Order: sequence, then structure tokens, then C-alpha cells
Amino acid sequence: MKVAIVHYWLVGMRGGEKVIEALCEMYPQADIFTHVYLPEMVSDRIRQHRVIPTFINSLPRAGRMYKTYLPLMPLALEQLDLRGYDLVISSESGPSKGIIPPSDALHVCYCHTPMRYIWNMYHDYREGAGRLTRLMMPPLAHYLRLWDVTSAARVDSFIANSTTVARRIHRYYGADSVVIHPPVDTHAFAAVAASELSDSYLMAGELVSYKRPDLAVRAFNDMKLKLVVIGGGEMLDELRRLAGPTVTVMGSQPFEILRQHYARCRALIFPGEEDFGMVPVEAMASGRPVVAFGRGGATETVADGVTGVFFAEQTVEAIVSAVKRLAALDIDPAKIAAHASRFGREPFFAKMRAHIDRLLGERAGVAAAAQGGPRGNAIVELT
Repeated sequence: MKVAIVHYWLVGMRGGEKVIEALCEMYPQADIFTHVYLPEMVSDRIRQHRVIPTFINSLPRAGRMYKTYLPLMPLALEQLDLRGYDLVISSESGPSKGIIPPSDALHVCYCHTPMRYIWNMYHDYREGAGRLTRLMMPPLAHYLRLWDVTSAARVDSFIANSTTVARRIHRYYGADSVVIHPPVDTHAFAAVAASELSDSYLMAGELVSYKRPDLAVRAFNDMKLKLVVIGGGEMLDELRRLAGPTVTVMGSQPFEILRQHYARCRALIFPGEEDFGMVPVEAMASGRPVVAFGRGGATETVADGVTGVFFAEQTVEAIVSAVKRLAALDIDPAKIAAHASRFGREPFFAKMRAHIDRLLGERAGVAAAAQGGPRGNAIVELT
């Protein structure tokens, strides 16, 4: 079986790229198509595959300014020649599902979220944009929405990474989906003895405005409790200026450093609304509880009162109150780590294989029915 994997861009190793790694493991013979490819920024497993970029990759400063070429990406996707592929898996949160699949191929879309900058977070992105971008966004976003909805009809089956995203898929595309949580390498994390725990809390991940890292920094400034911030992004310098004497903003760190902070922190602070959110699962796999905003993917991974606590509003006061509530709970690290294992790589592989194999079987049955074969007759009777 010839397999194509389509991903929006390969310029780093975040949650979406971890899914691509897992798909590469499932389909080691697959070719990868993407808009922009920076080999030095992705893992060895991805680099082992044949990677074919669209023409966006050759545009000026595409490696850094790829998002500015968003209006050209529908055209770029439709130029990709996927003839001869039997299975196409698109990984969607930037435009990737809009390829033109062969008529006899199965097209499965693993959707991290419909493009948030034209759908559920459009007004947030426009509000934070410069004057020229604010003027250009309404007509461009309108055009992209029309194309995005049209291209959804080219997908045979949507897989959502969370129930939150499944609701968005139904809202914006009118399509049903199955929920398969993304793979977290829970075996890469481990709890430590209570004597090794630090007196610091942790916030980790990309430091961008919609994740509201500023709220955590302000809350820990007010509480005068220690907070370590790990991650890079557009708000890094702003957070360093905002940080008080008890807040340490470390910036991006190697995985081993992050792993140590996961294991030793008092708790992870997660103030943003995520589509799924691998960071809370990684913290829980380390046996540490999570203080999370009670919206989005965190509500599906964090068990309130067992593996952490939620706060209902994105305010400093709500975070302060939640941290105090967590301190009063008797948290069992072993139970937290066991809970996190539900979101590991093994469940992802099992569910993805079962779903895709079922779809391929149904497709083969329909093809056999069209030719009058016995398998076709059986399938027709079942349906």
C-alpha cells in the first residue's frame, strides 16, 4: 500500500509533529508532503522519510515567514500530485487537508483543530495584528473559510484529537468525527521521591498570547511563590520584564532539563485553552498534578480533585484560588501517572490502526460489490 502523509509545515517539533512521528512509525514507507521543510528542526525519524515540499518552500524567507504565505497555501496544496497513493493521511491545523486525493484513495484527516486563525480564534488574532494585517484579514479569511469548508468534502473520515475539536469539526464543516487522542510518550517521564521535589511550580510550552502565560506570572508575583517558566515564543521577552523575584523565565530548554522540572515541580500551571494539550499529560506522567483552565482539551485529560484542579476564569484571582485549593488536597503521584498512561503511544497506535483498517476494509468491500464479488454481496447485505 502506498501512503502519503500531508502536514502543514515541518519547522519544529511540537504536538502536531509528534503525531507525524507516530504516523511515520506506523507507515515507514510513507512519503511526506508539506508546505515548508526545515530538516534540521525535525527529528531523525521524520528525516528518514522522503519529504516533498510545496512551492511555498522556495518563496523568500519561507522558513521564518511561512504564515504570511497562508493565502497561497490552498493553491500550493492543489498542485501536489498524489496519483498512485492508496492512503492519504492529512494532519490539519494549518492547511493540509485541501489536497486533491485520487478518486480511489482513502483520505483520512487527523484534525488537531480547524484553522483557529480563521475560525474560533479569528477575532483574537485580528485584534492582536498590525494595522495592515487587520485591514487584509477580513477578505482573506472569508476566502480561506470558503475554501476550507469546500475542501472538507475531500475527506473520507475525520479524526479529532479531542472532543473539543470534534465539536468544532461538526460546527464548521458539518462533519462527524471519531476522537483519538494524540500520542504522548508517557514512558519518557517518571516520578521522583517526595524528598526530591522542589518548592517551585512549573509552566511549560510555547509562550504565545492565547495561552495566557502572563496570568500565571502575575499570579505568582502576587503569591510570592516560586514559578519556573520553560518555553520560547513571542511573549518571552515580555514575560521576563513582567517576572518578579520569585519567577524564573528560562526560555527554551533541552528535553532532559524539561523532564527534570516536570518530575520535581510542585505542580504544573496551565492557564490557556488548548485543543488537546500534551504538556499536562507529560506533567501527569511525571506524577505531578496540574492546575488548569477548565476549558478545552485539559478537561479531557485532567481529573479534577484526583490529578489536579481546574479554575473557571482566566484571571489572576482564579489561578491563586486554584493553587490554594490544590495545596489542601492529598494527591497520589502513582494515581496521577497511571491516569496519564491512558494517553500514551500504545492506545494511539491501537485506535488508529483499528479505525484505518476498518475504513480500508469497507472501501475494499464497496469495490468488490461494484464488481459483483462475493465480499461485495456480504457487505451490501450488512449495510
